[in-house]
Amino acid sequence: MIVVLLNVYLALLFVLVKFRIVPFNLFWKVSPVLVLLLLLIGLFIPMNWGAPQGPALAVRQSVAIVPDVAGEVIDVPVAPNTPLKAGAVLFRIDPVPYEAQVKALEAQLQLQQQRLAQMTQLQSTGSGRSFDVEQRQAEVDQLKAQLEGARWNLDKTVVRAPAAGYVTNLALRKGARVANLPLAPVMAFVDTAETVIGVEIQQIDARYIAAGQPVELTFKFAPGQVFTGKVESVLQAISTGQVQTSGAAVTPKTIQAAPFAVRVKLDDQTFADSLPAGAAGDAAIFTDRVTAAHVIRKVLLRQIAITNYINPF
Repeated sequence: MIVVLLNVYLALLFVLVKFRIVPFNLFWKVSPVLVLLLLLIGLFIPMNWGAPQGPALAVRQSVAIVPDVAGEVIDVPVAPNTPLKAGAVLFRIDPVPYEAQVKALEAQLQLQQQRLAQMTQLQSTGSGRSFDVEQRQAEVDQLKAQLEGARWNLDKTVVRAPAAGYVTNLALRKGARVANLPLAPVMAFVDTAETVIGVEIQQIDARYIAAGQPVELTFKFAPGQVFTGKVESVLQAISTGQVQTSGAAVTPKTIQAAPFAVRVKLDDQTFADSLPAGAAGDAAIFTDRVTAAHVIRKVLLRQIAITNYINPF
């Protein structure tokens, strides 16, 4: 854009000199350099913090599906990348061992309840001890708790979708054996309930960004189009500034000014929901500073939107 403006000035200067409106003296000879410096210092450098621009990325939450019980998979009714509702069945684990455990505890509970009733009757007639009644009551309560846990395990043999979304990279098959280990997820579930758009802004350009400011975005996924949105928040931490609990002393490392992340919400929610996770693009945030440069930033962003037809990077 600065080259375009400079060429416009050179063309105008050529016309003025050609028609002898201005003399072609030393001042007008060096004036293109002066105009270039004025454009840089007065417009284009301030534009970086008045209307900062950075790469944008569409992100969705991913849930690692780990079953609560172990066993053999007997059914996987889902297909990869197919929309699912919350509570839809992802896969089923063989329930026979857990059904047997429930039946065994139900039988024990029934027997203990009968014995409790007998002990209570004996106590009421003066032929039994209150200690025996309390002991039987404790055994009944313990069996009820065990039965509740067994029924919970039986219910967890059917693994369901935690939210609306889809399963991706599905490799689980009938006959596979799964375990309830946190480090051994069996599938990845992508939550489509919310689409998060993140924009990286260099630290030197982020000082005037605030929630509610207008944003324009263009994505490689939709070349030639520009979408509007609003700044939701500026994330207050990045990994380079995070301290984790450790038994070691401070480890020196090279400090770099990594970009800050800005969370953006698109006005077109339908398009946001259609964006694949990982869709990349560019975004410009329009602050309340250097408003004269906003038009130039809009033009630059639309140039990027057009070049997205042929530029894969």
